[in-house]
Amino acid sequence: MDRRNLRRVATRLGELDCQVVDGLAEGTVPDLAVILCHGLGAAGTDLVSLVPELMAMEPVLAERVRFVVPAGPLTMAQWGMPQGRAWFHLPEAFMRGQMRDWEAYSKEVPEGLPAARRALMSVVDALSTTSKLPYGRIVLGGFSQGGMVTTDVALRLEERPAGLFILSGTLIAEAEWKQKAQARQGLPVFQGHGRHDDVLPFATGERLRDALVQSGLSVDFFPFDGPHTLDVEELERLAAFLKARLGD
Repeated sequence: MDRRNLRRVATRLGELDCQVVDGLAEGTVPDLAVILCHGLGAAGTDLVSLVPELMAMEPVLAERVRFVVPAGPLTMAQWGMPQGRAWFHLPEAFMRGQMRDWEAYSKEVPEGLPAARRALMSVVDALSTTSKLPYGRIVLGGFSQGGMVTTDVALRLEERPAGLFILSGTLIAEAEWKQKAQARQGLPVFQGHGRHDDVLPFATGERLRDALVQSGLSVDFFPFDGPHTLDVEELERLAAFLKARLGD
């Protein structure tokens, strides 16, 4: 994909500042939209560079898909990251690298998650309106905490989205997610997780996968030999997943 042919626009959709990236001709309505959410502490624009990589792997994405990269609503300045953003704050034990009981945490509804959900839902609504796309033509996903908030939203939208992708995410709000997932049976999900993840342990990704599969979602789970990061083959699989959501 020739990056010179990409259009990138900074705008506000709903409650959040967003970067909108596509290679569509001016005035063209996309066939699909993808919302891509960053992880805890990253800059709001962190994953913009991922878009041309995915388009290079599957060129049809440049021709037919609009990508939206929102910035989380919270600042991480108090943790020494003035450019860092968050969707919701995690426990201090996590921030200090002392988080141990992930099973207990998975059962909690993190403080701030409902507000993050509302903010991201406002982006979905605005994107649907401006792009003239129903929810069923919008894919949601993200990395780490971005995968958590998009999972929460994908399970709660009034209509089923086109798909969900979770890159190094984890299970939270377990009881609520399992209950909401009953209405999402068959939802296509791509999930990747590093076996050597020392931030969100691999076992937490497996627990999330198992919860979604048991609820009837169609999960393509890709483990890779790496830490808390993005893997090249994982991205290739993600690009193919997004291409498949175009449906033809």
